[in-house]
Parts: sequence; C-alpha cells; structure tokens
Amino acid sequence: MHTVAVAVVSGTTQFEFATAYEVFGVDRSYLTPDWYTFKLCAADPPPVRTEAGLLIDTPYGLDDIRTADTVIVPAAVTEHEQHHELLAALRDAHANGARIASICTGAFMLAAAGLLDGKRATTHWAHADELAARYPTIDVDPNVLYVQDGRLLTSAGTAAGIDLCLHLVRQDFGVDVANAVARRMVVPPHRDGGQAQYVDSPLPKCDSETLGPLLDWALARLDEPLTLPDLARQANISVRTLVRRFTAATGTTPLQWVLAQRVRRAQHLLESSDEPVERIASLAGFGTAANLRQHFTRAVGVAPMHYRRTFRGDTRVSA
Repeated sequence: MHTVAVAVVSGTTQFEFATAYEVFGVDRSYLTPDWYTFKLCAADPPPVRTEAGLLIDTPYGLDDIRTADTVIVPAAVTEHEQHHELLAALRDAHANGARIASICTGAFMLAAAGLLDGKRATTHWAHADELAARYPTIDVDPNVLYVQDGRLLTSAGTAAGIDLCLHLVRQDFGVDVANAVARRMVVPPHRDGGQAQYVDSPLPKCDSETLGPLLDWALARLDEPLTLPDLARQANISVRTLVRRFTAATGTTPLQWVLAQRVRRAQHLLESSDEPVERIASLAGFGTAANLRQHFTRAVGVAPMHYRRTFRGDTRVSA
C-alpha cells in the first residue's frame, strides 16, 4: 500500500498537517481497498510541540520519511536550514523515488534541502518574494494554488494544501475517488484560478505633494475615460514627465495603475453589491461586460461571476 509520511517539526502549524491527515489519514477503504498507509513522522525528538503549543507524540520518525512513497512537509514557524537531519531524510526519500510535497511555507524546507533547485515552485503569496530572493535558482510562481514539477509538488498557503492533496489522490486513484473525498470534506474537488484572487494589493503610498492629489482625482473618476493626456493635464506636467515620476513612485505606469484600481473597484462591487456584471463594468470604468471579463480574469485568475460566488457570504449566493 502507498505510504504517506507527514514530517512535523517543532513549530509546525496545525491546519496544514491536519489537512494532510484529513485527506490521507482517515480510513477511506470504502472507496478503494488500496487506501493509503498514513504516518505522522517526528523530525525532531518527540513529543513535537506545534506552533500553538500542541504536543505530538508519534512512533514514526526520520527512517519512515526515507522509506515513504509520498512525503508531505507542512508549514512551520522555524529556521528551516537548521533541520539538518530532516533535510538529509528528504534528499534520501527523493533519491529513493518518493514524491515530495510541501504545503505553504513548507516549500522553504524543500528549498533548503536543495530539491527545488532549477525547479518551478510556489508558496504563500506573502512569502513568495522571500523564497525567490533566498533561493534564486528556483522559478517561483506566486500566482498559482499549487505546482507539480516531476515528483516535487508545492502549494500556496493554508487551504491550497487541500487542493494539492486532492490532486495527489486524483493522480493515484482517479477523478471519482478524489471527488468523493472532496464531497466528504465539503470542499470543491478543484478550484479555478490562482492566488491572485486572494492577494491584498493596497494602494501605493505617495507623497501628497507629488502624486497623491492626482491619485485621488483619478480614483474619483474611474468610471470615466482616463487617458495619459488627461492625467498629465491634471498634474500640470508633460506626459513624459508623468510617466517617469509615476513609475518611480509606484513601480508601474499610470495606465497600468488605473487598470489595477478598476479591477479593485470591480472586486469590491462583486463582493458587496447585487449589481449585475454589466452595471459593474460601467461603474468600474470597463465600459462593457466583455471588457470587464477579459481584464478581470487576466488580473485575478477567475471570471467575475466565479469571484462573486467565492467571496459573497450571503445565504442566497451560498445556497
């Protein structure tokens, strides 16, 4: 039977390793007689204390990680590079043919073990820049829910670990079994889009004596046509000077900034109002529903109505 080993260290976060248990550790032999053998493995001397102070006492350890068919490394609040024995066990497991997967910042453990060098990977969007900076040979994609590169898999934060684990079940036992597990967990068997729909993108901070008044002026007119000459005229500078100053202050061009704010306006309206998509397209400055769908899907990763179903919490939409 296929053995799944979850490596826990001091500081492991509860939700992520519990996610792996819920998918692989619960007896689901009623779905298939070849269901997984699950091992919770202490990579530090047990009992292991989790981030919240829970104590985990388990008979399984590093040797079980080395011989597992699939190894999962959850997120942990720890110095990943200091876990030398776990890093060696992960390298051994991979050399023995195991699948190695991480959830959230568990990707840092795989990176510290050298397993992600030259590979495509992801992690929680808030830590993606750090992962890319510390390990520049990794192709970090901050916009996806999970990535598979050969026998190495990484997922985004928290709930994206469910997506990754169900993906593994789908690979091992097929769509019907994975869908059945998802139904029992009351989660979608597959989520569309990526992390972009969950990223918090605050407005850039600008000096009130430079671009601040211009940004306020533009935000009040997102539903109107806004061109570079319009913005430059309002700022009383040339178009070339506007582009140069704007890019230096915000890291983006004026029209890209306007587009991003229109997407944010559409997100807010989709979350907080019952306005139809056509009306939201007008209020956000996209003109038509087709333009809204095109730009919104490109920026957020899902279509406007899919976004509304995801983020509206009222009972009508939930039903």
